[in-house]
Amino acid sequence: MAHLAVSSRLRLLLPLGAALAFAVPWVASNFVLFQLTLVLVYAIAILGLNLLTGFNGQVSLGHSAFFALGAYTAAILIDQAHWPYWATLPVAALLCFAFGFLFGLPALRLQGSYLALATFALAVTMPQLLKFSRLEALTGGVQGISLNKPSAPAGLPTWLTINADQWLYCFVLAVALLAAAGAVQLMRSRSGRALMAIRDHSIAATAMGIDVSAYKSLTFGLSALYTGVAGALGAIVVQYVAPDSYTVLFSIALLVGLVVGGVGSIPGALIGGLFILYVPNVAEKVSKSLAGGIYALILLLVVYLMPLGIAGALKRWPALRFKRHPQEGD
Repeated sequence: MAHLAVSSRLRLLLPLGAALAFAVPWVASNFVLFQLTLVLVYAIAILGLNLLTGFNGQVSLGHSAFFALGAYTAAILIDQAHWPYWATLPVAALLCFAFGFLFGLPALRLQGSYLALATFALAVTMPQLLKFSRLEALTGGVQGISLNKPSAPAGLPTWLTINADQWLYCFVLAVALLAAAGAVQLMRSRSGRALMAIRDHSIAATAMGIDVSAYKSLTFGLSALYTGVAGALGAIVVQYVAPDSYTVLFSIALLVGLVVGGVGSIPGALIGGLFILYVPNVAEKVSKSLAGGIYALILLLVVYLMPLGIAGALKRWPALRFKRHPQEGD
């Protein structure tokens, strides 16, 4: 009964949360909207990493490379081919899926720290590749590519007149909700159960008839797809791409967001996005000279006090609240 009560409460809270999220543009300033839009972008990227690491057990330190590939795909198509910004998302998604799938094939031989090292090499290589002189005409080299902020679509009713920041927030929010819904449906499907079986015990999964190699490669591709879409959205929101924006430090930031939000938690991706955007700013406001130390201290406290991540702690709290204590004579 307690589980049913918690589930029914969540079913009521989710639509309410979505409604409140779409109401934000009419009460928040443009700068706050810009920050929240970036949080949603990071949440989509963390969700992609979560599919690979949290649900399939493959550790990656190279997702900044997929983010960069998606960002540059969108930037090049918008700047040089004059594509509409929204049309770049499917191209970035397909390209990153193919790249992730092909990278995942040789990575099948690697596990644990060896796989993490291989993806780390990918993250280190990508910024150097983007600066390569023979690709400078395409990528802009060290200078990167600047973009114009897309405006709200024409033809909206007069009562729904919104500025560019409000429109971008709503657009990214819609993509984020679609991405989260897709991840939820995947995890509830037979394929999702197969992914988690591989994570828990790959040998047992093979004995059950699961094609471990195919699932691992496809998961790598799907994870790269999510992260590439996030990269394309990030390029559109920030209106600028440059190689040094996608170093291995960004991969580590995504991993931090995953762990803090909750490994294997889909709502935790949003919490992780909030953490990696706001906590460094809070630490810098407390002390500019000790910002790194304060950030590390906050991170250690979160990991120590909430080993399952913030989402895991929030999930357990209502369960404790509805826990039925046995009575004498039971």
